[in-house]
Amino acid sequence: MPAAGRLPAGESGVKVAALGGGHGLSASLSALRLLTSNLTAVVTVADDGGSSGRLRQELGVLPPGDLRMALAALCDDTDWGRTWRDVMQHRFTSREGVTGSLDNHALGNLLIVTLWELLGDTVAGLRWAGALLGARGEVLPMASVPLTIEGQVKFHAPDGTPFRRTIRGQATLAKAGEVENVRLVPHNAPACPEALAAITQADWVVLGPGSWYTSVLPHLLLPELRTALCATAARRLITMNLDINDREATGMNAADHLRVIARYAPEFGVDVVLADPAGITDVAEFTEAAAMIGAEVVFGKVGGSGGAAVHDPLRLAAAYRDIFGDN
Repeated sequence: MPAAGRLPAGESGVKVAALGGGHGLSASLSALRLLTSNLTAVVTVADDGGSSGRLRQELGVLPPGDLRMALAALCDDTDWGRTWRDVMQHRFTSREGVTGSLDNHALGNLLIVTLWELLGDTVAGLRWAGALLGARGEVLPMASVPLTIEGQVKFHAPDGTPFRRTIRGQATLAKAGEVENVRLVPHNAPACPEALAAITQADWVVLGPGSWYTSVLPHLLLPELRTALCATAARRLITMNLDINDREATGMNAADHLRVIARYAPEFGVDVVLADPAGITDVAEFTEAAAMIGAEVVFGKVGGSGGAAVHDPLRLAAAYRDIFGDN
């Protein structure tokens, strides 16, 4: 095995912009950092729960949590990288019987917000944090202001009659159930200029995996970002989830996920869809849905061997390497 657990770096120069948020983006970054350091993470900024939600509400800043997770995923597999990854992810827990102001705050969130306040520049703060961690790549917010995501969720009255209710906020919407008519507020918020540049200059744009409506789709809902994604000369790849039926995708199969992309951004074309065959119940239907957005399907065993719906970084990196090399 090469140093630091990397695959042979035949594609080390490829420029990749990886879009998403939370654990899904962390999975793709953990794989992509094994292939290239020309890597930019473009991260959702609609989180309103937990430590991020508190900092966003109290200080009026971008929610730092998904940005922190992306930085941690880009840390090298060395003593330095592993230590700083754990420092960034460390959460404070108040002693029993005490409700403390630091309870459940992630140290990395506080570090990022500190840099923002000292430097007065969101992107500069993230670059300083990345330099401290020795991150292999750059982390950028998708928008220059905090976003709110809302959508309609199906409920049933006591007599069984279905009705829909608008749910506002990523933390609530992600756990609400069947989601429809998702939108961002403000709908025309400015995209981060550096994120637009990274998408324009990339060789490959990787979208997903992640919560489909609250981590993946928002990048196509922001007008400036969607325009950049449609106009870029980069090739575009969608990485499918291993757990197709998470809470917000209740009742959806893998083909439905691709139909969501086509419905919300019909002008957005995709070159390749990467999927683990274990998550595809109807290959013909899925292949047809992929063709509808212009994509060929590449099947690969990219899940871990422990049974949990978690991407294996080495397997996912090998799949990315083969796709980048063959296309």
